Amino acid sequence: MNGTPDVFAIPLEDEAYLVYAPLHGVAFAATKGLVAALPGVLAGAGGSEGGEDSVAAFAREAGLLRTPPSPVTRRKGDPAPTEVTLFLTTACNLRCTYCYASAGDAPATYMSMEVAKQGIDFVIDNAKRLRAPYVGVNYHGGGEPSVHWNLMTESLAYAHERADGLDVIAASAGNGVFTDRQIDWMIANLNGGMSLSFDGLPEAHDKHRPTVRGTGSSDRVMHTMRRFTDADYPYAVRLTVTAEQIPLLPDSIEFILSRFTPQRVQVEPAYQLGRHEGKPDAETEDFIAAYREAQARAARFGHELVYSAARVGTLTNHFCGITQDNFCLTPSGNVSACFEAFSEDNEFADVFFYGSSGPNGYTFDMDALGRLRELGVEQRAFCDGCFAKWNCAGDCYHKSLSANGRGEFVGSQRCHITRELVKDQLLTRIAGSGGLLWRDGHDGEPCTLHGGRNE
Repeated sequence: MNGTPDVFAIPLEDEAYLVYAPLHGVAFAATKGLVAALPGVLAGAGGSEGGEDSVAAFAREAGLLRTPPSPVTRRKGDPAPTEVTLFLTTACNLRCTYCYASAGDAPATYMSMEVAKQGIDFVIDNAKRLRAPYVGVNYHGGGEPSVHWNLMTESLAYAHERADGLDVIAASAGNGVFTDRQIDWMIANLNGGMSLSFDGLPEAHDKHRPTVRGTGSSDRVMHTMRRFTDADYPYAVRLTVTAEQIPLLPDSIEFILSRFTPQRVQVEPAYQLGRHEGKPDAETEDFIAAYREAQARAARFGHELVYSAARVGTLTNHFCGITQDNFCLTPSGNVSACFEAFSEDNEFADVFFYGSSGPNGYTFDMDALGRLRELGVEQRAFCDGCFAKWNCAGDCYHKSLSANGRGEFVGSQRCHITRELVKDQLLTRIAGSGGLLWRDGHDGEPCTLHGGRNE
């Protein structure tokens, strides 16, 4: 609205509007007349001699007349992370057609125990010094972490030994092609959960996620999910949608939720990097329509789908950990802030790498780190007038570099998808609150592990 940058009037059908004030944590359906009257009320002209008029009274009751909190935070000083993400290897037992990392196309790299130990020691020392409630050890990277199995298990055992009573929260992303012995270990040891890549209908999954031998992998992944489900183990599913498989999305969601019990199901259009570069774009109106139908199906099972940039309930200027001193180690021991910049050969390694290891610990490039810390959404002129700004927080910075290059951000098709899905989430919450007004408790958190890559 003119003169009220934190309050947005989003047109709906039949001259109705969705009014959203993200910083105030308020959304409601409104008529054209109410939308016309609100700017004056918010500017202080809503009273009358007999007291407040009805619009002013409504605005006060909704909380629109108070000063909202600021979502802007920024790290300062030397980095002192209490979580480490280990990029164990670039090797993979699958050959996914849309792999952003092209895993398996180049000679694989493997992390050593010495590199893992140094990273674990660093975050444990920080956690103890800062009296953090726990230390985090995560597994990720440009390949499948479980392929480097001995290091995965030995590094976590070392973390527990070195933590000396401090809680260790361990989590991993994975493709789900595991042995029963590996599944048993994950259930017993990855207490922070597992994020599995699975594309739903077996025909959809197997077309794009074959093994190194060219056979389908869906049976193996579903076996893993059944084991996790039977053990009541916390896991999430990450589903990647290519352009030709958009029509299958609703059935894929129903297939998953009617058979398995993931805590979260994330859906993303395929990322046009790596082996998927130059392929048909899935960031389309058709994707939005299919996502909406898939969300309706998910609701029957008590689920709300996740799209990484549409995060009503999150109020932040950080999309992910790249602006928050994310501490990820490559196999060679260098420090990256981004899960997708997993290698020194990455096109944008100079943007995301900010440290290196040596015999006396880590050396940090504070200029590079400072530039990362300044990448909050408040720094993007393009995002200034967007109602989804403080929910999406600028979306994935790696994606924006891929789409826009190194110049000023000018938006992408993902921006349109995000706005449409945020609008849907707001309308769903208003309906669930009685159909008039929804208030946000602001208890969401920005995403970290497993944000938006093709996996």
